[in-house]
Amino acid sequence: MPKKPVATSKLAKKSPSKRSRKMPRADGRQPLLTARRNARMARSAHAYVRGSTSRFYEWLDGIEGHALPEGPAVWICGDCHTGNIGPVADAYGRVEIQMRDFDQTVIGNPAHDLIRLGLSLATAARGSDLPGVTIVHMMEALADGYERAFDETAGEADIHAEKPEAVRVVMKEAIHRTWRHLAEERIDDAEPYIPLGSRFWPLDKTERREIDKLCRTRSIAALATALRGAGADAQVQVLDAAYWVKGCSSLGRLRYAVLLDIDGAAADGDDLCLVDIKEAAQAAAPRCSGVRMPRDHAERVVEGARHLSPSLGERMRPARLTDRPVVLRELLPQDMKLTIEQLTRDEATRAARFLALVVGKAHARQMDLAERKAWLAELRKNRSKTLDAPGWLWKSIVQLVSTHAAGYLEHCRKYATGVGEG
Repeated sequence: MPKKPVATSKLAKKSPSKRSRKMPRADGRQPLLTARRNARMARSAHAYVRGSTSRFYEWLDGIEGHALPEGPAVWICGDCHTGNIGPVADAYGRVEIQMRDFDQTVIGNPAHDLIRLGLSLATAARGSDLPGVTIVHMMEALADGYERAFDETAGEADIHAEKPEAVRVVMKEAIHRTWRHLAEERIDDAEPYIPLGSRFWPLDKTERREIDKLCRTRSIAALATALRGAGADAQVQVLDAAYWVKGCSSLGRLRYAVLLDIDGAAADGDDLCLVDIKEAAQAAAPRCSGVRMPRDHAERVVEGARHLSPSLGERMRPARLTDRPVVLRELLPQDMKLTIEQLTRDEATRAARFLALVVGKAHARQMDLAERKAWLAELRKNRSKTLDAPGWLWKSIVQLVSTHAAGYLEHCRKYATGVGEG
């Protein structure tokens, strides 16, 4: 019977100066994380969109005369803004643009993802000083791109032909990235340790012990070895671990970076593995009534990922750490965030059409032919003579942009003193 992969603690030698800096203890992190989150959200209206998922659904429910079409019950992202879409590699190194964050995933109404993406794009357009007429064209392109995913006559070529220049550039970069690029981007260096500082904080003894224990389990150790073709008896060693201060929406939850070595190859830089451990919390996105989903939040996140972004879902595992649900995911060099901050008029409409097509493909692969046809027919209803987008979509975006702008200014008023932090 083959031996299972094992993980042992093997902390690399570190510079004393880097390890002796004063860092917050585990029991003192929360106030600092909350302050940093508020400061990040105050930096721009687009950043505020990324950090206000819960409020998004409150705003959506509060829209006067709010009535959305009920699409087929499928797994949705639940937090479908532009920053949560980007290049993702599968286990064989193939790279595609897919959704890349599933904290809010539920079996829900696909219209919610489309509206969330529309709000994100409209906010990016306003931040780029684009005129209102461009936002009108963006929402028309958004509807068109999404609908193409359900149109049997559209063909697969669309998703390649519609790539805007910003997507082409990041895809080209992703394909040529190596471990060194990932290490320099995520942990500042390709050396086999995680440098402590503003992004990485030290663990307490309990956290370190629990992470080491978790990485000894067969399924988690196998996650690190599978992508490298290592055998079931490969040795997995924990080189280093730290608390990861990362992302607006996840600040305040458990988040760790763990550096693993496969078969002792760290000395020559081969077979290092960077794992992201992220706490899974209850989703703010509403789920459809009568559907069955995993009760465990980590299992829910992984299941949603497998349906929406198969390339990423196969690289994720649910687990428990200090009796809290967490999701483990190996980070690959090809995984990148698609940054859409400054847009030209032409790029804005192309980006809206392409990203909506990506989201539509993720939804469509979960539906049978009859469901796709029925949903497409519903999407094409209620068009006016002056706007080639569904009335419910346009009304939702207009009111959400207004409500979001007011919420952002109020957030800045409350937390203006911390804008320069984090």
